[in-house]
Formats: sequence, C-alpha cells, structure tokens
Amino acid sequence: MGYADPTSSRDLLGNRTLFFIFICAFALVTLLQQILYGRNYIKRYFEFYEGPLDFNSTKCLELRQDIIDVKVLSMVKESELFDRWKSLQICKWELNSTEANSFKSALSRCCNAPSFLFTTQKNTPLGTKLRYEVDTSGIFQINLEVFKIFPKDMPYYRSQFKKCAVIGNGGILKNSKCGKEIDNADFVFRCNLPPISEKYVDDVGKKTDVVTINPSIITDRFNKLEKWRRPFYEVLQGYENASLLLPAFYNTRNTDVSIRVKYVLDDFESQQAVYYFHPVYLINVSRFWLTQGVRAKRVSSGLILVTAALELCEEVHLYGFWGFPMNPSGTFITHHYYDNVKPRPGFHAMPSEIFNFIHMHSKGILRVHTGSCS
Repeated sequence: MGYADPTSSRDLLGNRTLFFIFICAFALVTLLQQILYGRNYIKRYFEFYEGPLDFNSTKCLELRQDIIDVKVLSMVKESELFDRWKSLQICKWELNSTEANSFKSALSRCCNAPSFLFTTQKNTPLGTKLRYEVDTSGIFQINLEVFKIFPKDMPYYRSQFKKCAVIGNGGILKNSKCGKEIDNADFVFRCNLPPISEKYVDDVGKKTDVVTINPSIITDRFNKLEKWRRPFYEVLQGYENASLLLPAFYNTRNTDVSIRVKYVLDDFESQQAVYYFHPVYLINVSRFWLTQGVRAKRVSSGLILVTAALELCEEVHLYGFWGFPMNPSGTFITHHYYDNVKPRPGFHAMPSEIFNFIHMHSKGILRVHTGSCS
C-alpha cells in the first residue's frame, strides 16, 4: 500500500488564487485603459451605429489622412489599403470645392475637355493634317466628307451638369443594387458597349448619355460592319438616344471602322450622335495621368471619361471602378460585372488608376462607390 501525501490536494502555494487575482487585475487594467485613453469609445460606438460620421469630423479627417499618407501604391499591401478604405466608409462624403476646383483647373490647363474632347469643325478645320495618337508618323488629312461628319463645336461646356455618374464595368458592381442611384444622375457615361439589359439593370441602371465604343468590339463582334449591319444597330438601340464616342484617330486601323459607324446609323435613320475623340486630347490626358503615377501603355477608357467628367460636371460619382481581384472585404470578384474576361497583361494600369481615385475621394474631389447602394 503506497503512501499518499496529505497535502497533495491542497493549493499550498495559492496557485489558483493567484491566477484568479491575475485575471481580475488584467480586467481592471483593461477597463482603466478604456476610461483613461478611450473616453470617446462609447461615443464613437454610438456614432457608428447611429449613422455615417461627418466628412470633416475629427475621426474622418484621421481616416482620410490615413489614405492620403500612402503616396504610392507600393507603400502598403493591398489588404492594408483595403482596410483603410473600409474604415473610411463610416464617413459621409461631401464635395470639397477648393480641392475639386484646383484639380479641375489643372485639367483645364492640360486637356480642356470643353474645347478638345471631341474632334469638331472648330478645332479641326477642313484640310487639317491630323496626327494619330499612337501612330504619330501617320497623318489623316481631313477631307470634306469626313469634315461634314464632325459637329460644328463641342456640344458640352464646362460644369454644365450638376451630378454625373461614370460607370466602369468592374465586377464590384455585381449585386450592388446601384441601378436607381445611377439613373438619378443628371448625366451618365458608360464604357465600351456594356450590357444594360433587364438582367443587369438593378445593379448598373439603364440611363446612358454617352457610351464609348472600342473599334476592336466592332471588328470582333460585328465583322468591321462589312457584312450585316443590323445586329450592331439593334445593340445600339438598347442605349436609346445615347451619343456614341469612338477613338477614330487613335491609330490608322481605327479610322475606317469608326467612321463606318456613322454611315450605319444614317442608313437606319438613327438620331444618335456619333463623336470622335480628338487625338490631342487623348495624348494630353495620358501625359497628365503619367505625372500622377499612372504608367501604362494606354490609360483606360474609364479614366478618360472620368477626366472629361471632372471638367463637364460639378460633382462626379464613380461606380464599377475597382482594379483588384478582390473587393474591399477580401472576397474574389469577376473582372467585369457580366463576365470574367481580363484585358491583355500590362496594357492598362488599373490598380494605379483606382489608387488615384481613392485619393481623390479622400480629398473630396470625386466620390468612389464600392459598396451596396441603399
């Protein structure tokens, strides 16, 4: 029979008691820290649940500065940028007229959309030898037939529209329910003939005032309009009276197919206007964004439209712009809201473009929408 130590069942050294005291002390210290260093904790808690904070509140100024302090995208991991962006969503957005006007003045000096966004009879007289944006050695001499296609002057003027929506085609729009909000804008820009059928209208809306068309779409989907033209015309009817905007003078390959669009609409007696980007405007836009850190073979159609909207509109709202494979919550999303076809690698610099937009949102220059619309 073994010997049992009568003290074995006792807490001789008070281990359990000491552990209990330690837990209580830790809880007390934590509570004191909240009281001493976080006196606004309860206030902030209720502010968050009562509704968004004011754009210029102390908390929102801190959150906005957290983003502005990131000077280049490579300074932080994407996940950290996403966290800062998510935190900022508790803040209402409002237009900062000083910042917005300063940015618009810079665009006016470099690009001047109200005068040079479109190729017009005023800025490109008959006989002009127009240099292409990319094929700079190529020259297109404006003959009478093409000259007659151009509008006499720009149809829009500076700050003509109160609230504009520029719609990217990013997968961030899927299930956003932003359609009604988009359609309530005074003027809506869209890129590259995106689908706006009933399947998508709840998320992306239907209203369209200007829609761009990449000539490669006409080449790939509609055989350069050299055969049957009705399918192309019927697609355009989904945009009702929207004006069409094409880069006819981007390179020599684009010109004939872009001008053919005008002939097709005339054949079908359509009232839709057809405009062509002025190549000088596109060159200046690329140069401007290069100074802002956007280094790419070509800036995206969306960035070009945002640049124009900033001059033509008092207030600019962006939907469907998010150049990352995951949304701000870290969930993988499709490249477009309607498919997952990606562009050629290295052609655009979408993350850099979005990074600039996030900065501009934080400064009150424009608003970026990446969540659901109520």
